[in-house]
This record gives sequence, structure tokens and C-alpha cells, in this order.
Amino acid sequence: MTDRDDFLAWIRTDLHEAELALHNGDAGPRRALWSREEPVSVLGAWRSAWGRRELDALFTGLAKSFSDCSSFVFDLEACDVRGDMAYTAGLEHTSVLVDGAPRSYTLRTTQVYRREDGAWRVVHRHADTVTG
Repeated sequence: MTDRDDFLAWIRTDLHEAELALHNGDAGPRRALWSREEPVSVLGAWRSAWGRRELDALFTGLAKSFSDCSSFVFDLEACDVRGDMAYTAGLEHTSVLVDGAPRSYTLRTTQVYRREDGAWRVVHRHADTVTG
């Protein structure tokens, strides 16, 4: 397997499972896949955060809002792996309860990853809502 193949397998398993867990109210798996090294950042569709402390608060708040995810699909549009850095760009299609109300939405997302001690970690996320 190539580095790219290994990275894509991680995206389709560990990262996907962490996003499902978040949308079912558990921030732990997402938090575990994010880098412990600064800088880390989120430019989010709903909120932004810089640094681990703000990220932890963001992820905890999102998990409290989300429950009963009935669908989470990530359509990968582009990605690349170069050494210990990688990125993805794509569309996330989600159906979930947000604060108890059913909601379906699509986010356009770009994420940046860094390999740390042999494991991929997320270091940056940018997402915005697709409208129209």
C-alpha cells in the first residue's frame, strides 16, 4: 500500500467513525484524532476555534447539540499526501437532530492533516454550509 492508500483507508474508517460519534453526541473520538501540537484551528460553519483549549470547548458544545445521526456521508472531491502532510476537500452530507430538531445539511469541507508518531492527526478544518 502507498502512503495515499493508507491515508484514504484512515479517512474511510477512523475519521468517518469519529464524525459519526460526534453527530451522535460523543466528542471523544473526534478529539482523539486531532493533533495535540499547536497550531490547530477550525474555521467552522457554525463556530471557529484556535488552539486545543478552544477546540475542546467547540467539540464538546457540538456533541451536546447533536444526537440521533441517521446519515453521515463524506464525498471526497480531492486529496493529496506529501510526506507527513495531507489534505482533503469534499462535501459532508448529514442528517441529525440538532438541539432535538431534525436537520439535514451539506457542508463543503477542507481539512489539513499531519502525521505524528506514525499516526494521522487533524490540524485544521474549514467548513461552510452549501446553500442553493
